[in-house]
Amino acid sequence: MTAPDGQAAAGRSQPGPAPLRVAVLGSGVVGTEVVRLLVTQAADLAARVGAPLELVGVAVRDLAADRDPVVDRALLTTDAAELVTRADVVVEVMGGIEPARSLLLSAIAHGAAVVTANKALLAQDGPTLYAAADAAQVDLYFEAAVAGAIPIVRPVRESLVGDRVLRVLGILNGTTNYVLDRMATEGLDLDAAVAEAQSLGYAEADPTADVEGYDAAAKAAILASLAFHTRVSIDDVDREGISSVTADDVAWAERTGYVIKLLAIAERQGDGIQVRVHPALVPVAHPLAGVRGAFNAVFVEAEAAGELMFYGRGAGGAPTASAVLGDVVSVARHRVLGGRGPVESSYAALPVLPASAARTRYQIRLDVTDRPGVLAQVATTLGDRGVSIEAIRQVPELPGAQGRDGVALLIITTHEASEEALAGTVAAIAELDSVRRVISVLRVEGA
Repeated sequence: MTAPDGQAAAGRSQPGPAPLRVAVLGSGVVGTEVVRLLVTQAADLAARVGAPLELVGVAVRDLAADRDPVVDRALLTTDAAELVTRADVVVEVMGGIEPARSLLLSAIAHGAAVVTANKALLAQDGPTLYAAADAAQVDLYFEAAVAGAIPIVRPVRESLVGDRVLRVLGILNGTTNYVLDRMATEGLDLDAAVAEAQSLGYAEADPTADVEGYDAAAKAAILASLAFHTRVSIDDVDREGISSVTADDVAWAERTGYVIKLLAIAERQGDGIQVRVHPALVPVAHPLAGVRGAFNAVFVEAEAAGELMFYGRGAGGAPTASAVLGDVVSVARHRVLGGRGPVESSYAALPVLPASAARTRYQIRLDVTDRPGVLAQVATTLGDRGVSIEAIRQVPELPGAQGRDGVALLIITTHEASEEALAGTVAAIAELDSVRRVISVLRVEGA
């Protein structure tokens, strides 16, 4: 007896959703970990997305290079331009400006959603990518571009979109944080600490991007753009690295109750915003002071939410791949279920103010002649230029100093002042006959 048509149909298995094709551009440390997660967690990822994720290719420069066995050599290709035309989701972890920009624009033009960890590209030419993605009605996600595994892009871009962000203050470069931490805990000088970071794989053979603050500046530009709904490029960021920080600076920071950190700061200043990266003294009681080793942390101050802190591993293959896969799942869900993620929000178009507009507190260390009236002379010079003193301390003898009779160390902490006022004040102080040398000028943040 033949079963009714309805029963026959019910007995047949229904086809599942079509796989989503994923292409990965780059197979370095991060790219390899992205592939590993796509392969080893395939079943879980399919359940979360609602469809399987099919890895269709991995673009590399050299097919013959040694690879982790998790990367199937049959998927390797040097033709990245062709690969992006046959993917639903393109993951870019190759870095650099070109060919990454052209490849992502091509992927978008062919209808692919894009996930990138490329902070340099976003900080230099993010608006071009945003506009292309918006015109093509596809997603552009970039959680991994800032602070590795720490979920900071999504909270600023989405969770706080109904609030008014006042300030973002963060340690966004794990290499420099490791270097400064080793200088503080072990008394190493900068070169020795950088060499140690290189031996551990935290710093590149050429550490310039980290030590001179370029990496942190790119991330600061991205966060400022999101937080203040304003286009901010890396060229808008006032940048100073840690190359001038000495072991003596680090030691005196500890003696005066501070820790030196390379900070990225984006904040409202009147009707504009000011974005900068520089070493700063952070009070030991502040949460950022306790961020050790190669970890990152971001402190966000919002009008309604108040103070929020995000902390975790800011670099490394596995942590960064975790952020990439989170984005992959999000954009893939949109492909399956419909809808899109957030688009660029630059409606505020606030002016980005110059470095001279920044206002903060400062600690100035001076090598002075130890004689009556020196304190009054320096204090008068500060007051004449509108820089108010919060605290002043004179140390008659420097620890371990030899042959320095008649010389003292003067440590001045100011109230908040503008960068412009401070620069003029320091120049005037340096001209005083009682001042032998301006040893250092460091900003004080988070107090």
